[in-house]
Amino acid sequence: MRRVSNAALGVLLALVVSAVAWRAHALTLGGAVAAFCVGSAVFAALGLGGAVVLLAFFVSSVGLSRWGRAHKRELVDVGKHGPRDALQVLANGGVAALCALCAVAAQGEAARWSIAFAGAFAAATADTWATEIGTLGESTPRSILTGKPIARGLSGGVTLMGTAAEVAGASFIALAAQLCGLHAFGVIAAAGVAGAVVDSLLGATLQSLRWCPDCSRACETNPHHCGSATTPLRGFSWFGNDLVNFGATVTGAAVAFLIAN
Repeated sequence: MRRVSNAALGVLLALVVSAVAWRAHALTLGGAVAAFCVGSAVFAALGLGGAVVLLAFFVSSVGLSRWGRAHKRELVDVGKHGPRDALQVLANGGVAALCALCAVAAQGEAARWSIAFAGAFAAATADTWATEIGTLGESTPRSILTGKPIARGLSGGVTLMGTAAEVAGASFIALAAQLCGLHAFGVIAAAGVAGAVVDSLLGATLQSLRWCPDCSRACETNPHHCGSATTPLRGFSWFGNDLVNFGATVTGAAVAFLIAN
């Protein structure tokens, strides 16, 4: 009976949070539905502790996305702007939700799956903080592979400010998890940073990068903001930013699960 009541409360909380986010234009309608599914799984499986970690990621990410929004609209070479859609929500939260369900199903490994859950969100948060804060800095991003300067906002670029934000974001989730009883601060923070590094590596290698002949510059969209059709430059056409984010959260969860005691 207690499990049923916890699950019902989790579903209700997920419904409220996703509805508020949709009304606040932080999520599209599809994004709100996906957030409801992720939130229901997390809240019902892990209770208040899981809710705190999820909300720490979600609230901080939405807040940072709105901070400096006008500046980020100038990043004309990258893809998605505005409210998060369903694919973005699932790419950032789907792995964590699965880990939360595994913590209930595999009770002998519940603690490790719970830490993996936090590791997935630590990776998502580290990447989001690095992107949102790093693009606001004045320093020129450099490719994580070659060290050469690249346009601000393009995947695979790193800055000192962005790296510091990455570590801070992972540590923020690790602290939230620690306060909720998951005493694995170092494991979760390290997993989050590892996930964010993999995100940058995937963005610099497998993610689709295109070339605008009219603007003579690399971009991640087709067409470019100028309206011109773009041609493939590197990576796979089907490998976009959502898959990069998914890879980051898988890495965060896997690293956390493997090194947790």
